Amino acid sequence: MNHLLKAVQAAEDELLVGNVILYPTDTVWGIGCDAENAQAVKKIFKIKEREESKSMIVLVSDVEMLRRYVRDLPEDFEELVNAQERPTTFVLSGAQNLPQELIAEDGSIGMRIAKDEFCHRLMQQIGRPLVSTSANVSGEPAPKAFSEVSDTIKERVDYVVQWRQDEDVEARPSRIIKIDESGKQTVIRE
Repeated sequence: MNHLLKAVQAAEDELLVGNVILYPTDTVWGIGCDAENAQAVKKIFKIKEREESKSMIVLVSDVEMLRRYVRDLPEDFEELVNAQERPTTFVLSGAQNLPQELIAEDGSIGMRIAKDEFCHRLMQQIGRPLVSTSANVSGEPAPKAFSEVSDTIKERVDYVVQWRQDEDVEARPSRIIKIDESGKQTVIRE
């Protein structure tokens, strides 16, 4: 079994028992869990010392998975996703089938289709989305590489994924676009 598949299997084992992982994404290193597991979601808020009123991003493997968690996608959503040149999170109305802690007060949810091979395979294996929030305590800078993740975070998570830790690429957070119920798009973070 190759190294990627071993890393995916180990992370899957952790997620399936409700653990929180530190893992590489298509943007920055993230703290995550099975997005359907409310207890694990609550644990992430504690790890980050984050107010529960601040929602977190949810990664999905594809548009079909995303459809299970958002009631009404805009008609041209797939074309919009395919037109993005960099990782883009979409804040969409009508969140469903997820713990309340992940859903904003207005009923919206931030979701991104992960292009990263590790994340994609992991979500396909577990058949569910992943919570993804930057691997830092709230208020501290988001780490741009694994080497910048604090010992505090590494100690608080249940498992650190053994994949892409040596990369020296400075990642940046995703672009965020909010799409309201009328279809109007607003860039929240470039």
